[in-house]
Amino acid sequence: MGHDWIIDVLTDMKTYAQANGMDRLARKVDETLAVAREELAQAGNGGSGGGPGAMGSGSRPH
Repeated sequence: MGHDWIIDVLTDMKTYAQANGMDRLARKVDETLAVAREELAQAGNGGSGGGPGAMGSGSRPH
């Protein structure tokens, strides 16, 4: 699964924003989705794995 879950979360956020008339937010989330897809592709489809809150060796939450 890797970090692909983030795409689902962002897609849900975009859908919510669109359904509630938050057009600017929907556009920004769409931009964020594009960035997330690029970074996941660079990391090799999900990087090192893990779901929400998963941290790799030496990682610190931000």
